This record gives sequence, structure tokens and C-alpha cells, in this order.
Amino acid sequence: MTTNSANSVSRKARWITLVAAGAAVASLTIGALPASAQSLQGPASAAGASTVLGHRPSVDEEALAKAMAPGGVAAGTMVRISGPGVRWTKATGPLSPDPAASFRIGSMTKMFTSTVVLQLVAEGRFTLDTPIREVLPETVPAHWKPITIGQLLSHTSGLGLPCEPLADGLGLTPERVVHAWTGCAAAPESPVTAQQYNGANYFLLGLAIEKVTGRTYAEEVQRRIARPLGLRHTYVPQAGDSSMPTPSLDAPSPKEPWAWAEGGMISNAPDMERFTRALLGGRLLPPAQQSRLFAVPPLAKASKQPYSAGGLAFHRLSDGTEVWGKTGSMAQYTSGVFGTADGRRVVTYSFLPGPAATKDAVIGHVTGIVEAAL
Repeated sequence: MTTNSANSVSRKARWITLVAAGAAVASLTIGALPASAQSLQGPASAAGASTVLGHRPSVDEEALAKAMAPGGVAAGTMVRISGPGVRWTKATGPLSPDPAASFRIGSMTKMFTSTVVLQLVAEGRFTLDTPIREVLPETVPAHWKPITIGQLLSHTSGLGLPCEPLADGLGLTPERVVHAWTGCAAAPESPVTAQQYNGANYFLLGLAIEKVTGRTYAEEVQRRIARPLGLRHTYVPQAGDSSMPTPSLDAPSPKEPWAWAEGGMISNAPDMERFTRALLGGRLLPPAQQSRLFAVPPLAKASKQPYSAGGLAFHRLSDGTEVWGKTGSMAQYTSGVFGTADGRRVVTYSFLPGPAATKDAVIGHVTGIVEAAL
């Protein structure tokens, strides 16, 4: 989830859309890739220097050249691809050409949150069937039908829109954000009939992480993921911290919304590649929890933007290859990371949508990049 706007919009509208709706460009919502290959648009435009080993081209450089050329859909694009025998990286337009440039990863943060949650499940701190109210009694009203940890992970909690206004991200706390969804809202419909992407789910999970570990969410991400994997450019900034490391893909914003455990992290393409390869390749989770990453909840099968039981977006390429990962937007940039199920081939991208970019054009840009890369 996270909001991205190429035009100026009010902070209040931006924040509410950010938490409630998922990655968006202006008023466009792009929570995941399309559910079927038939919905793909053709690759849209910039050849990059590549080193390809083996008997076949590992990336479609012609398609990437078209997709990455600055134009109406994107003013600039960064793409990094790695896998057996391939290392390919390129940035076009105003984006930094430095392959280690940091950027705000938006809802890709949810991959870190779900990983920590599944680790805690493996440790017996709670189960996927544990009602969140057992962990956080003051959040979900007692008269609601229980919402479980697993439902929050898979966006099947039934939580809808907030019932309280949320102004600027600065000065907010996770508790205030959660209260906007649970303090005055009617109970979610029961039974839940659709998978509904909602950042509030991951604010609740972030609070659950802090409650059962006794440490902050940022500390747990560093202790469990960033330090073990050597992710030196990956961290959770504090609320109100609008600074960006040097080099950075995008310029700092004086007042960025703060999305914490559901969309607030900063990283770079090499770190996201390493994390995604480790996650999909089974290095971060025991087998029982690893299987949740690729399990498809029944409610997801009818969704146009499906998510796995572990919160990953998934997509089948035109050649039948299944890819898994997450999109996210923040600070006017739309980004994402996707990999093959074994984690051996990974693509990370970030781009600055043009002011006239439509929803379909942006989806086509993303799917064109992923098709050409994987």
C-alpha cells in the first residue's frame, strides 16, 4: 500500500489513500500485477549495458529499451535484474544512475513485516489462527468477529475504509492509525467474501510484532533480516525523518507521509534483490512458514489483485512462469520487486510516472518490465 502522486494533492487525501488503498499513482490504485497474462499490455521502451552468460539471452533488452525510454508513462525508470549468468542494471531520465542509490520502497515494506510475523509464528509467539485481539486487546472491538493474524497477512480481514480522518503522516502513531479503522467503524461483514488490500492490516501486524518481542518494529527488522543478510542500506526511518541517504534515486521530500510497518522503509535495488532472493529461496523461514508465501487463499482466486497467504503479490507470465513479490509507491515513485519462486531470478524497478499516466498505462509499464526481465 502506499500512495504516489505525480500531481499535487492534499496531504490528508494522500495519507488516507496511502493506508487504505495500496500503491497508487495520483488516484490510480496498483496493488499488484494483473491476475492473468491476458491483461498485459505490450512492453512499452532503453537498452542497458548487460553481461549475459549462457546459451540464450537472459533478458529482453529490446523490450526493456522501449519500456525504459522517458516518455508519457514514465519520466525515468531504474531496472536491476540478476540471476544465474545475468547482471543487468540501467537508469533513465532524472533517476540516479548509481546502482546503489536508495529509494523509499513503499508497500514493499510489507514483505519485511510478513517475514517477521511468520518467523514469530515459527517461534510459537502466536499462530496464524490467533485473533489479533488476544495480542492487542485495545485495538479490535470485543463484539467484532475475531480477526486473525493470518487474515491480516493475507488481506482477508474484512477491514474497509477508516472512519476517522487522518491528517498528515507526521505526528501520527501506529495506535492512532489503527484507531481510525477500529474505533468507530462498524464491524466488518462476516463472513468475509473478498480479499481486500488494506494497509491497516499491516499496522496491526507491526504493533503485534512490538507487543510480543518487546522491541520496536525497526529493531526487529534490523535484528532478524537486515543485519543477517548484510542489507546495509535497508532500514525503517523514524516518523518525521524525511532525509534520504546519499546517493538516492529520488530527492527528499520535506513532509512525506509516514507509513511505518506497511510502507515506510528505505532500501536500494541491491539490498531488495538480496532480500527477495533469500526470502523466496527459503533462507529466512522454516518450511512450514515458507509454504505460506506461495499458498493462495480461496478468496484470492476471484481477486483482480491477488495476494498469497503470506502477503505476496503473484503473477503468471505469458510463458507460464510464476513470479512473486510486491509493488509499492512513495514520494512520487512507483517501485517493485519480483522473483521466480526459487528466488534465483529477481527484478527490482522504480520509476517516476508522468503526469498524464493512466492506470492501464502504468500497469502496462510494470508488466512490460517484469515480462522482459524474468
